[in-house]
Amino acid sequence: MERVILYGSHYGSTLQYAKKLSELTDIPAVHYKDAFDLSGMRTIIYMGGLYAGGVLGLAKIFRKFTPQEGQKIILITVGLSDPDEPENRENIRKAIQKQLPSNLLYQAKLFHLRGGIDYQRLSLGHGTIMALLYRSLRKIPLDKQTAENRALIETYGKQVNYIDFGALEAIIQEVEEIS
Repeated sequence: MERVILYGSHYGSTLQYAKKLSELTDIPAVHYKDAFDLSGMRTIIYMGGLYAGGVLGLAKIFRKFTPQEGQKIILITVGLSDPDEPENRENIRKAIQKQLPSNLLYQAKLFHLRGGIDYQRLSLGHGTIMALLYRSLRKIPLDKQTAENRALIETYGKQVNYIDFGALEAIIQEVEEIS
């Protein structure tokens, strides 16, 4: 095996993308907690859910990792926020910068996908954090709200799903260029 898809998912959006990408590329998908020595991998695709300003499992996987000559790394984030909004993309990039050494970040190709949320399925901790965030955002005047804040307020307490498997096409093209 020279290629692998690693993923970190709490509630399933990232898992759905990882399974679909695996199906479309014939690259095995492995949960990051079941990861193995990556030094022999030619292509490493890491898909991680965005939670509380970080990418699930990203730092753990790449903490002691040194990219080898010719190794390709693709990082894919999956979050509730619309990655087409420049401010959201910048916030995601800042979160990744806190988790990865700069040499690894600049070697990696980045992609951002939208996931979903079902407030009924959130853990007590995640539900509490989202409730506190929602309450604090409602206090901010509408003209000072970001698009991300407005989206969170509009969807709070609901089940929303923004998964778009068509968005995997650009990633598949990148994988094919590497192969």
